[in-house]
Amino acid sequence: MKGAAFSPAHITGFFKAELAHGQKPEFQGSLGAGFSIQAGVTTRVEVRESEFTDCRIQTSGYKPDNTQVSEFVLKEFLEQIPGDYFVLVHHDIEIPVGYGFGCSAAVALSLSYALNEAFDCGFSKEHLGKIAHSADVCCRTGLGDVLASFHGGFEIRTKQGAPGIGKIKKITTELFSAIIICFSPISTKQFLRDRIDTINGLGGKMVDRLIQTGSIEHFHDYSLEFADYINVITPKMKIVIDDLKANGIRCGVALFGETIFTLVPQNLEDRVLGILEKYHDGIIIRSKIDELGARLVS
Repeated sequence: MKGAAFSPAHITGFFKAELAHGQKPEFQGSLGAGFSIQAGVTTRVEVRESEFTDCRIQTSGYKPDNTQVSEFVLKEFLEQIPGDYFVLVHHDIEIPVGYGFGCSAAVALSLSYALNEAFDCGFSKEHLGKIAHSADVCCRTGLGDVLASFHGGFEIRTKQGAPGIGKIKKITTELFSAIIICFSPISTKQFLRDRIDTINGLGGKMVDRLIQTGSIEHFHDYSLEFADYINVITPKMKIVIDDLKANGIRCGVALFGETIFTLVPQNLEDRVLGILEKYHDGIIIRSKIDELGARLVS
């Protein structure tokens, strides 16, 4: 029995955490805004009956720090399926881990979809999203990326929670491409633990403002303001941000990573790339917006 699925990576520009004490994970999450890109995580699984339940998790491409999110999703699935199985999981990770691309959410979503196909469970997409979202929240690796990657596109998250509970508003970005440069990772888990109380007031206000304007330009500006407010802009990032600004390019900061992004029309792509290619220690990613969200693949 086999299954394969893809989930796009997702970048958040600003957010407000919603973590009411005592709520189930599927009702927790974040408000905010961001976009999904066509690079992400493809997961393939093979399942066979066994004398006892066991699994092996493999990765190619970029390497994760650990496999806790995958283990969480596997445990949730296997508890709902009678019998014993050996499950081989292979994640092909196209985006750097820890740089603000929502990699843990893409891992969890693609694995959930692939397991559903392999076991022929017939679970709804919302149920699969709930499993993935709970994994991200419980492992403290993310809050809103599963909801965003589930839907794809450029989104404003207007209500927190798992797919089927949380709500989004999409903004059309058909004429825009994402160009991103990454320098160093930042631990989402550590940030959520240490600094969550400092961010919520501004993030909530920005969500309200962006709902009113629906402006890509304002999204960039709010993201920079948010990153400056929570003090995550490093000297290296500031040099690049100032360079882009001097050339008339708006940009934002991915949360959480030493990562700068810009959404630009196609006629500006080469200009942006020319600026960023000067910074040889950065990883540059150029991608269209992924409008489809998580899905099965052949």
